[in-house]
Amino acid sequence: MRAARGAVGILILCLVSAAALDFRYHHSEELEQYLKGVHATYPALTHLHSIGRSVEGRDLWVLVLGRFPTHHKIGIPEFKYVANMHGDETVGREILLHLIDLLVTSYGRDPVITRLLNNTRIHIMPTMNPDGFEATKVPDCYYTRGRYNKNGEDLNRNFPDAFENNSASIQPETRAVMDWIKNETFVLSANLHGGALVASYTFDNGNPVTGSLKGYSRSPDDDVFIHLARTYSSNHASMYKGTGCDNRQTFPEGITNGYSWYQLEGGMQDYNYVWGQCFEITLELSCCKYPPAEQLEKFWRDNKVALIEYIKQVHLGVKGQVTDKNGNPIPNAIVEAKGRPHVCPYRTNEQGEYFLLLLPGTYVINATVPGFKSMLKTVEIPDNTGNFSALKQDFSFPEVSDQIRSKVASCPKIPLYQELARASAAVKPTVNILVVMTAMLVIFK
Repeated sequence: MRAARGAVGILILCLVSAAALDFRYHHSEELEQYLKGVHATYPALTHLHSIGRSVEGRDLWVLVLGRFPTHHKIGIPEFKYVANMHGDETVGREILLHLIDLLVTSYGRDPVITRLLNNTRIHIMPTMNPDGFEATKVPDCYYTRGRYNKNGEDLNRNFPDAFENNSASIQPETRAVMDWIKNETFVLSANLHGGALVASYTFDNGNPVTGSLKGYSRSPDDDVFIHLARTYSSNHASMYKGTGCDNRQTFPEGITNGYSWYQLEGGMQDYNYVWGQCFEITLELSCCKYPPAEQLEKFWRDNKVALIEYIKQVHLGVKGQVTDKNGNPIPNAIVEAKGRPHVCPYRTNEQGEYFLLLLPGTYVINATVPGFKSMLKTVEIPDNTGNFSALKQDFSFPEVSDQIRSKVASCPKIPLYQELARASAAVKPTVNILVVMTAMLVIFK
């Protein structure tokens, strides 16, 4: 009886902690209690796990939400939100807790949220830098040492860089996120910051190959990134106005190319795109990095619609499986849209799946199993975000058997675009950049 009463007490505590989310700052113990309470209250809809620990040993908690929260399900794309990478940039940390609350309490009641969770696996990391948050004793709108982790490292300058060698020692928090990206099939992501009001997109770094001489570093999917940034900005209460935080800094439509704003080496969004096959943008959500708690409710209202609309974009484009003659999945096959080669080719996962974010239009999709003839298929891609499913296009290679598997051509964590620039300089200036990129892809294979 005593054990039963104890269990009931724990359940009541969990129910209270899940229901009693208020608009204030939640420190590490409270944040952990809240996440555990949500999971205890909604065990079929959520999965709570730590992807690693900070320098000071704090868990890096991730709450996964969806119809299949514990594992990847074929055809269902993976999405993530990460906040509080800079410990003193705090708004994202709190609004992600309120996003969790909205998702779990609306499931089965709100048809849009229900369909979103039935067709998307959503990963939410409220804080990537818990040590920095706890170290920020006096909130400040502009700068504190809490920006950095316990070792004094800026985590958004700590990832391998595609344009130049990053000499920074990879931190435990960074390594945990890199491993997380490697172990999941993330398709779309956003990284929540503070100190400005703008949606910033890849690339953050650049060189002449990506157009840096013109003050803009363009990715092969620049149109998609512009759409993603606009999606968030246009659904935000004021970001779309582009007024920025003072008269000196304006952002038309509330968006900017990262490099055009300022050059950044070792950033997380470029790493996601190049090595994670995941489109990530950076969301700057508040002019004041650590605003008073009384303003948190307004920040939630300002971002609520945008947070949901942005998640829907994970269903843009085309998805499918690459299989052999027996219907078995082929991992590590290269699948890309013609004219959009990635410097690190996008490959199928262990289930032979691929996901390509593309705007509505006509595309030629090229599937390649090394050692075999490529397969091309022309597709007409509609806007399926409202249907919560990208266009499905499978590829079957009849000459490939289950005894033959695509060999993994690992993409090295080196400045790939630096190598590309060197290759570009070695050929005639009039050669089309796509030809140069194709040559580089052959080298890395």
